Amino acid sequence: MTWFIAWFSSITLMKVVGLTGQLVFGSRFLVQWLASERLKRSVIPVAFWYLSLGGCILTFGYALYIKEPVFIISQIGGLLIYSRNLFFIYRDRAHAHPLMGPDRG
Repeated sequence: MTWFIAWFSSITLMKVVGLTGQLVFGSRFLVQWLASERLKRSVIPVAFWYLSLGGCILTFGYALYIKEPVFIISQIGGLLIYSRNLFFIYRDRAHAHPLMGPDRG
């Protein structure tokens, strides 16, 4: 437990970036849960993908800073997946009828 206290007692800007990334990334589950509860069905709102990407970018920056290859590699995969999902969402919206788009269901 002393390592935990020592880690926080020597807080740096990059540690704050890493922690913020994890908070942003973790908040996506709250957003998804609230959206599903509101609609009474399982949904993944666009905000989920933005929070995923934002948290991943911050966490990736921290992983580069601490030079942790396992952490870096896992974040690269997330960057690709979250970006691609947002690409699909906006591509489909651009080609959809304004009154009958994929998010108007």
